[in-house]
Amino acid sequence: MVQRPPNILLITADQLRYDCVGYSRVYPVQTPNLDRLAAQSTVFHHAYSHIPVCSPARQSMLHGRRAETIGALWNYNAFLPVGCLQPEQYSWSAALAEKGYRSAFLGKWGVNPSEDPTAFGYDSYVSESSYREFRKKRYPELAYTNGYFGETNPIPLADSETHWFADRTIEAIDQLNAGEEPWHVAVHFAEPHLPCRPAGRFADMYDPDEIPEWHGFRETFVGKPYIQQQQLVSWGVENYTWDDWAPVVARYYGIISQLDEAIGRILEALEQKGAAENTVVIFTADHGDLCGSHRMMDKHYILYDDVVRVPLMISWPGQLQAGAANDDFVYNLLDLGPTVLELAGVTDNPPFKFHGQSIVPLLHVSAPQGAGWREEIVASYNGQQFGLYTQRMIRTQTWKYIWNLTDTDELYHMQSDPAELINLIGESEHADVVVDLRKRLYNRLAADEDPVVSNEWTRRQLLNGAKLHK
Repeated sequence: MVQRPPNILLITADQLRYDCVGYSRVYPVQTPNLDRLAAQSTVFHHAYSHIPVCSPARQSMLHGRRAETIGALWNYNAFLPVGCLQPEQYSWSAALAEKGYRSAFLGKWGVNPSEDPTAFGYDSYVSESSYREFRKKRYPELAYTNGYFGETNPIPLADSETHWFADRTIEAIDQLNAGEEPWHVAVHFAEPHLPCRPAGRFADMYDPDEIPEWHGFRETFVGKPYIQQQQLVSWGVENYTWDDWAPVVARYYGIISQLDEAIGRILEALEQKGAAENTVVIFTADHGDLCGSHRMMDKHYILYDDVVRVPLMISWPGQLQAGAANDDFVYNLLDLGPTVLELAGVTDNPPFKFHGQSIVPLLHVSAPQGAGWREEIVASYNGQQFGLYTQRMIRTQTWKYIWNLTDTDELYHMQSDPAELINLIGESEHADVVVDLRKRLYNRLAADEDPVVSNEWTRRQLLNGAKLHK
């Protein structure tokens, strides 16, 4: 008898930092359900978002290649017109559908402004607008007043967005699990993306007076690109002290714990329905959040670990190793497609080479770490609502180099300065390191067909050191 392929449950958060889940043991955020899932999973402690912007990241995730290759440079509703993934282009979700998977998509989309998930292989879709309609009908007088800085959500926890989507996800799993076909459910929560509005007991779960400063909070901007300090003025936070930021961070913590409870409900329902044993569960986030680190807000115009390093865990009871910690460099989104397809037994090749690779070899008990795996990770940024600004990053175990095409570059020693406060670019003792990292970055971008290195002027910066700070 041929064993049925596993179900695939993909859960993503939006704007969740790696160091803000309990099992990271960095900051005091309580995530008991994610911690429990981590104990059943392989946890990747160096998973990186290859482009820390919502829509490009999500399009690239489904397509399997860097966002720049499909013109998805920034969010399509934020600035100048921009390209996006089209239904006729490859998506691994459609590949699953072709192999008999039934599927449901719930939550944040961001892949195409006019086509919904059913054009990309999913059988059903529950949108964010569906929740907003529910909330407006039930709470017609509701109004939020504190903008992107967040506030307490006055509606009952049971009717909050996290818990409403958890209920819809449980319904989708219940319906799909009744059939004979393997299923794939993707639930993309909008939390903890700002503005953070925790509800019920989560609204005051964290005392701002007890929130520790981010390790990167004491930013001076000495030797940093101009745009970083400009961001403080753009957001109106240039005079904020930690006393101003602490309540914002407390709400960020609170909505993370609230999200954790919603995820716990989904995982409990999976167990109760008897579906857990044959279900691969993947949890990750599209990117992180500054939330006051480096005195900045949101995620733009920087490639600090605050926004590119994210949680990632994968479990399959009895089939993959449990309680394992992996420190290899992985892409949480670029590696996702080939990983899911291998776990699902889909062997048909896409019409191109994935820019990521399957991390299934790292999920087995005998999986070695380091040997033959990535020695570097590369991420990109192109611009958003405040204007265009092109960046590319390469990160190794020791160094991070950020290529800012129209401003000073950045170089951080990640072992002595993990908070990335001291820009070492231009220091003669590191000149050979910079030359090496620029060449390695160029080779990766060229191999991945990034158009940013397609002309002689940009190539000169990387290959000939045509920068003021060499």
